[in-house]
Amino acid sequence: MTKISIFWFRRDLRLHDNAGLYHALKSGNKVLPIFIFDKNILDRLDDKRDRRVEFIHQALSDLQQELVALGSSLWVQYSTPEEVFPALLNQFDIESIYTNHDYEKYAQERDDAVREFVNSENVAFHTFKDQVIFEKNEVLSGAGTPYTVFTPYSRKWKEKVNDFYLKPYPTEKYFHQFLNTEPFAMPTLASMGFEAVGASFPSKEVRESIVKNYAEKRDFPAVVGTSRLSVHLRFGTVSIRELARKAQALSETWLNELIWRDFYFNITYHFPHIGQGFAFRKEYDKIRWRNNEAEFKLWCEGKTGYPIVDAGMRELNATGFMHNRVRMIVASFLTKHLLIDWRWGEKYFAKKLLDFDFAANNGGWQWASGSGCDAAPYFRVFNPTLQTQKFDKDLAYIKKWVPELNSFNYPQPIVNHDFARKRVVPVYQEALKAK
Repeated sequence: MTKISIFWFRRDLRLHDNAGLYHALKSGNKVLPIFIFDKNILDRLDDKRDRRVEFIHQALSDLQQELVALGSSLWVQYSTPEEVFPALLNQFDIESIYTNHDYEKYAQERDDAVREFVNSENVAFHTFKDQVIFEKNEVLSGAGTPYTVFTPYSRKWKEKVNDFYLKPYPTEKYFHQFLNTEPFAMPTLASMGFEAVGASFPSKEVRESIVKNYAEKRDFPAVVGTSRLSVHLRFGTVSIRELARKAQALSETWLNELIWRDFYFNITYHFPHIGQGFAFRKEYDKIRWRNNEAEFKLWCEGKTGYPIVDAGMRELNATGFMHNRVRMIVASFLTKHLLIDWRWGEKYFAKKLLDFDFAANNGGWQWASGSGCDAAPYFRVFNPTLQTQKFDKDLAYIKKWVPELNSFNYPQPIVNHDFARKRVVPVYQEALKAK
């Protein structure tokens, strides 16, 4: 048997400008690309119409088409890494396995276990940075400590970035190194117990007109003012390096959003307690949340009686997407108006968001609740009515998602804004002065 290398796709579902794939193809061996529909993750999903699984399946089908055109194939299994790698080593003569870094808790544990197993079988395991521009200890303060405030982090990020960090990996030069093979069968969604919804996903094309006008239009949920590329960044169907280069040319504000993404990955890496369910600022774990389950259910269903909140939750439930300005409003409402633990909202978003990414989701929720790094101060309580007047004054967004507005069918507000504001501040103050 000829020795081969494996490239293991995870959050990097593209052939072009892919760091780990580039190194695999340059290794000199023929490369078999693989993907694992990981039962450890998929079997925990309650919703068998989860559109993220459908998105991944569609992205893999696109990859398979490209690979078949090159005379190769993707090797896809619905299984677990601990079952797949022994089977692979039995089937092929593997010299090395290549993949890209993954930063979340489960992913780190999974990769450590795979590395340990394959190394014991004399197979090398190589991983590379691909889904961020800067990671781990690449952007630190002058004192060598991780930044916990965005503005100085972004300043250092911009000082450090150059063509070296943004240049694409020219994988296409080495496409002839893919293993020549007949196409392997790919599991269907149905065979894994999932069902396609069939609605289209956002395009991965960068629409330059949107990016150029991003600063002016990004806060208005009724207009097409955001790129909608977050799901593609989440699963790596686009390259972060390509987007950062375009952002440098087109919009500083859009570039800052990409830097926020790196910033939250940086926080996740340096402060692992947030991955274990704790607040970034641990004193915020002392807050005595009300955690009213009936009110939480109304929030989830978009029946709070606050139209901008309800529109956002209904958009999320129907599409898996919520506009970023509205994410801030609904998160503030849950934590400050209803005094419900931010972790309940974080978990609900994790189930529903098409672009769910632990680092950004956790960062956003802790920002809204005041418990995160660089967070909104605890006494800032968004007023949903003022937010509506500022960002949806014609009610175009609200009317789209709350058609029964101004009818008898629309519920009364579940809490009065002034009452909620006066209730929440002392509860926070009490927690923060506790030793």
